[in-house]
Amino acid sequence: MSSSNGTPITLVGNLTDDPELRFTPSGAAVAKFSVAVNRRTYDAQSGEWKDAGTDFHRVSAWRSLAENVAATLAKGMRVVVVGDLRQRTWTDEKTSEKRSAWEVDASAVGPDLAFATATVSKTARTSGAAPGDEAWETASRTRPAGAPAGAR
Repeated sequence: MSSSNGTPITLVGNLTDDPELRFTPSGAAVAKFSVAVNRRTYDAQSGEWKDAGTDFHRVSAWRSLAENVAATLAKGMRVVVVGDLRQRTWTDEKTSEKRSAWEVDASAVGPDLAFATATVSKTARTSGAAPGDEAWETASRTRPAGAPAGAR
């Protein structure tokens, strides 16, 4: 589970692209991806469900979850994401204006088995808290030499 520093949320939607896997300087894996959630409403007058738009959510997964997400999931797959909804704020370097974005810090991610089958392989367990979002900015696409899997 995540550290509960945000609002608990569950998303069910489709990956908009392949997850992007990077490694922090200490070797911690982080995967970022986006999930499109199609909203539908029931029209009582027609008795039918109708499309009501799509919401896009940025998601981060850390350590072994990040590596497993990147190794397992691909663009277009329908997924279930459980995590914490958090607001990230920063100052725009060009305009000096305050900016913010809502993101999900995932504690669990998997395929939606209503739309696919999956073969499950157990992996070694790692632990530790997720670094802040600033770690993503300095993260590399390859694990640093000598850094063990699951490092923070």
